[in-house]
Amino acid sequence: MSNVKSGLLYSKSHEWVQVVGDVATIGISDFAQAELGNVVFVDLPEVGASLHKEKEFGAVESVKAASDLISPVSGQVLEVNAGLVGEPELLNQDPYTHWLLKVKLSNIDELSKLLDAKSYEAFIK
Repeated sequence: MSNVKSGLLYSKSHEWVQVVGDVATIGISDFAQAELGNVVFVDLPEVGASLHKEKEFGAVESVKAASDLISPVSGQVLEVNAGLVGEPELLNQDPYTHWLLKVKLSNIDELSKLLDAKSYEAFIK
């Protein structure tokens, strides 16, 4: 059973979002990391890059699959988790602690289209 953390929002492409003010922290869900298996590579955008909701912004590769990262929100990348580049396996240890990037939201209304924890749990069943 996947760990779905309450208090976060989730996309149907298995990214999670935590919002503080107009900044969203984005990561992949426990379900996503479990489906991927042992993560061996993470490709993230540069700081300053523009993200567009439901468009690819990077990739996660594991020993058994590669998966595009799809942005759950639109905005500008403020920070990337550089630690994941050298240690991508951290996503398997705790995908909620080891976030991917932080984004300044350009359209806060997009958050209403994401799933809460209970809805995401139902979606992955």
